[in-house]
Amino acid sequence: VGTRFQWRHEHASFDPNPNSPAEEPKPESISVFVSFLLGLSCHPLHRIANQATMSVESAMAGLQIGERPKGSSTGEPPKEGERKYLIGGNWKCNGTVESAKAIIKTFNEAGPIPANCEVAIGAPFLHIGLCLSELRDDIEVSAQNCGLNEKPGAYTGEICASQLVDAGCTWVIIGHSERREGFGMAGEDSELVAKKVKVALDAGLKVMFAIGEKKEEREAGVTMDVCASQLAPAAKILSEDDWAKVAIAYEPVWAIGTGLTATPEMAQETHAGIRKWMAENVSEAVAKAIRIQYGGSMKGANAKDLLAQPDIDGGLIGGASLKADFFNVINGCPQ
Repeated sequence: VGTRFQWRHEHASFDPNPNSPAEEPKPESISVFVSFLLGLSCHPLHRIANQATMSVESAMAGLQIGERPKGSSTGEPPKEGERKYLIGGNWKCNGTVESAKAIIKTFNEAGPIPANCEVAIGAPFLHIGLCLSELRDDIEVSAQNCGLNEKPGAYTGEICASQLVDAGCTWVIIGHSERREGFGMAGEDSELVAKKVKVALDAGLKVMFAIGEKKEEREAGVTMDVCASQLAPAAKILSEDDWAKVAIAYEPVWAIGTGLTATPEMAQETHAGIRKWMAENVSEAVAKAIRIQYGGSMKGANAKDLLAQPDIDGGLIGGASLKADFFNVINGCPQ
């Protein structure tokens, strides 16, 4: 095999000089070297490493997509022409592995989901795999964001939409007010949000597209102006087929995490205004079909009254989605 190795004394050493004259290996040197290799293979640490490798391989073999716990439904699906309710949970930057497993167990044991309601959980990136392996199969798994990049590559810290699809996600939340505002960093403007929506749709994801006004904007009477300015960039680049995979999540920023909630009448007025804007700027067909979620501190106590409004087609739920109360929201969907 060539002789860039020289055997010297009682052990082998590497000679970096390829032109060095080779020496024949001494029998006693070979014996020592072979004994060393055999001893290494029998070393306790070697056996532990082998056992650990076998354990990981066994665990991965048992983790197969499609083995999620079965869900169950109740009631009748929506009739033709009716919009199916969409209840999305947003765990935000919350949860340990232990607490995520606990709430997944709670949801798995929570009973049937109304047949006229679609449910998705927006988990932190770290817990998406856990949800895709342990969460009941009638709750879809969503990411809370994705990158602007269309393909994987040199985008340190980003998650590509196509990677989310490959992992098994079906939804992504884009444009949440916390990301628009930023948290110690620059926020995302409406042009950027619209481009990310398009990238996600093109990759095969469905999108919960969040819009909404701040407290001072509502008090100034410009709620619809703000919503329109956030919708307009998306209307320029999305086709009608694209809109079929979008739900608009209207979230009054002043009601997120504050305990404040728009009255059902206030929320309905804005939802109706959004639907009217969609009819005038996209199409009547899209406006009629698109689902508009309410995202301002919806919880079990107020879900029924909010969901009874004609233009409120679901919710984007924050704090309550980390509790058993999430199913009170789900069960608040009119039957």
